[in-house]
Amino acid sequence: MEPCSTRKLPFSLPIDSDNKATEFHPLSSSPPHMRAFHLAWLSLFACFLSTFSIPSLIPVIRNDLNLSATDVGTAGIAAFVGSIFSRLAMGPVCDLVGPRIASASLSLITAPVVLATAFVSSPTSFILIRFLIGFCLANFVANQFWMSSMFSSSVVGLANGVSAGWANMGAGVAQLVMPLIYSLVKSFNVPENTAWRVIFVVPAAFQALTAILVLVYGQDLPCGNYRDSGEASNKPKENFFKVLFHGLLNYRGWILGLTYGYCFGVEITMDNVIDQYFYYRFGVNLEVAGMIAACFALTNCFARPTGGLLSDRLAKTFGIRGRLWGLWVVQTVAGLLCVLLGRLNSLGASVAVMCAFSVFVQASSGLTFGIVPFVSKRSLGVISGMTGSGGALGAISP
Repeated sequence: MEPCSTRKLPFSLPIDSDNKATEFHPLSSSPPHMRAFHLAWLSLFACFLSTFSIPSLIPVIRNDLNLSATDVGTAGIAAFVGSIFSRLAMGPVCDLVGPRIASASLSLITAPVVLATAFVSSPTSFILIRFLIGFCLANFVANQFWMSSMFSSSVVGLANGVSAGWANMGAGVAQLVMPLIYSLVKSFNVPENTAWRVIFVVPAAFQALTAILVLVYGQDLPCGNYRDSGEASNKPKENFFKVLFHGLLNYRGWILGLTYGYCFGVEITMDNVIDQYFYYRFGVNLEVAGMIAACFALTNCFARPTGGLLSDRLAKTFGIRGRLWGLWVVQTVAGLLCVLLGRLNSLGASVAVMCAFSVFVQASSGLTFGIVPFVSKRSLGVISGMTGSGGALGAISP
């Protein structure tokens, strides 16, 4: 993807020679840069909400569908298997049609699948639904691609970190809110096997709404959309597979994918099982387990943005090596905390270490995507997809 640098337009934020913003103001909604930021994180937030609405209700769903532990585990793996291939494909799709169309189309396609969760009746259909819903997490690639298209190298780490971090909170909100909505619906004398089904209209409708907002109010580049900016016409016409294979030949993308598997992959594995872990191991009720699990995901509000900010600050002093060393140190600390968490038997200590671990593992994700925009400008979408797929692959590895 080449930047739109052929003409200068008036913007409310200072810009560089490519019309990318050199400052990042998350509380602003000024178009096009900050509006794209808010649309990108909100759309991805909806996808995380949809994906993790099911894990937040696993104890109830498991009883209703007579799921075995193997069924639950297989379904969790299936969700991320779908994400691997969709993330890999989303990169070149963004390169070809832009992040706006790519993101909105995927959300609109998968929203009916989220709603279809209400109609599952067997372990097989449950596993299939989780597999299909997992495709919506490919919106993460469009999210990071969009931010890299809108923000300059001096703040792109921070922009990527905040956009993805705020979006990832959708997992925590699902774990916190879905059990409460379930309890509310059940309080109206709705049977348990009906109550958990009807509430899936909430994440499905929200996901469709955010997709429409992206289509109506978003734009791909500072100077317009792909189809009318003139950027696409200035590039050699390449088909999907040429774009894909050009990125796949860059070994740095594979290294980042592996690294991301050990931070974001671990993070979404925790999002998928942490409420069940506290529910079954420490005997807390469904609502309390959801609140504890929400603490892990909601630290994305500041942890992942901190990683992106740290990446930008280190780069100002040490260049790209600063970004790389920062990632290594933070991810190493996260690994040590993960080992410690598995050795604790106290509820209070487990919660405390879990929160510390969440900060470092999510900051590692922010640091990783502080590096991605500098690997290959020509194949930014593909490299983003490769890295994102590595995160999903990390979630299904033993």
